Amino acid sequence: MANGKRYDNAVQTFDREANFAPNEAVAMSKQLATAKFDETIELVCRLGVDPRKAEEMVRGTVALPSGTGRNVRVAVFAQGEAALQAKEAGADIVGDSDLADEVEKETSILILP
Repeated sequence: MANGKRYDNAVQTFDREANFAPNEAVAMSKQLATAKFDETIELVCRLGVDPRKAEEMVRGTVALPSGTGRNVRVAVFAQGEAALQAKEAGADIVGDSDLADEVEKETSILILP
C-alpha cells in the first residue's frame, strides 16, 4: 500500500531506528504535524515486566485533559422517597414507568440494585 506525500516527507526528516527522549519526540511530532485537525500520538513503552506475576502487574489511570468528550447524564428509576433522594443527589432525570420513553432516546443505561 502506498503512503501519502505528507507521510513520505515526514519519514525522510528523521532516523526511524533511533530512540528519542520524550521531550524530543513530542517536539518532533509537533514539527511534523501536517493534518488540518488535532492529530493523535500512540505511545508504546517496554516496561520489562511479566504480566503473569501478580507483583509485576502494571495498573493505573489517566485523567484526560479534555475529558472523554461526552456529557454524562444520570437517569434514576425510582418513586417516592427514593426518587427525592436521587434528585437531591444530583440525578438529571428521575421517574418511574413514565421515564421509559425518555430513556429509549439515550445511548446507554447503568442499572444498579
